[in-house]
Amino acid sequence: MGRTFVIGDVHGDLDALMRVLADLPRPGPRDTIVFLGDYIDRGPRSRETVEFVRDLEREGAARVVALRGNHEDAWLTVIDRGWDGFLLPRGNGCLETLRSYQNLPPPAPQRPPTGEEWEFMRRGRFFPPEVVAWMRRLPFFYEDEHALYVHAGIPGKDGAYPHPAEVKPQNALLWLRDRDFFVRYRGKYLVFGHTVCATLPQEFSAYTPEDPTDAFAGPCLAGIDTGAGKKKGFLTALELPARRVYESRREKTR
Repeated sequence: MGRTFVIGDVHGDLDALMRVLADLPRPGPRDTIVFLGDYIDRGPRSRETVEFVRDLEREGAARVVALRGNHEDAWLTVIDRGWDGFLLPRGNGCLETLRSYQNLPPPAPQRPPTGEEWEFMRRGRFFPPEVVAWMRRLPFFYEDEHALYVHAGIPGKDGAYPHPAEVKPQNALLWLRDRDFFVRYRGKYLVFGHTVCATLPQEFSAYTPEDPTDAFAGPCLAGIDTGAGKKKGFLTALELPARRVYESRREKTR
């Protein structure tokens, strides 16, 4: 049985991704690397992050599964029919993605886009066609012998949670922020990102054994979004079945 290494939301922080990957045990052909989505926005290197993940899919020693995140889903909506409401909030980091694809340095924090930048952003015209096609192909979930993997979670009703394949529409798996899911989910072990762990309810299960402050994990759930791409954020990975945690923060004492 191979190992699975799950990578949380990268959000254009390629340096953090490289630090985490350098700390992982060397994956072999029986191992799998699962990315939970959100490769773009906020961080300074969205273009390079996407290129790296795509190269890893093609050339990596292990199997690589790159899932769709809500930010990829949102940009596809922008491209298909427009969505100014996603582009406008500076906290979403869309301007950072544009400038990354233009090979320009990141904008000053909270600087609004110029008129020219706004026109490029409004239809996502800066994305190469092959990247748009790649985003459209990204699956909404993955499953192996260790766990289920989704970007955000599974919408449920009255405490019952379907298999991700049964969720309609599938992009509901990308946007969920439901307290009931975090507290009440029972089922096959499930790993998710999307919601920064510091904001999860305190009664949400136990902490991971080796990491008493950040990533959350318990009998049925693990949340590993620790804010990569944000000023004080970092990237977290989880190894299964060992449930071992890896972080991009160099100063942390294990």
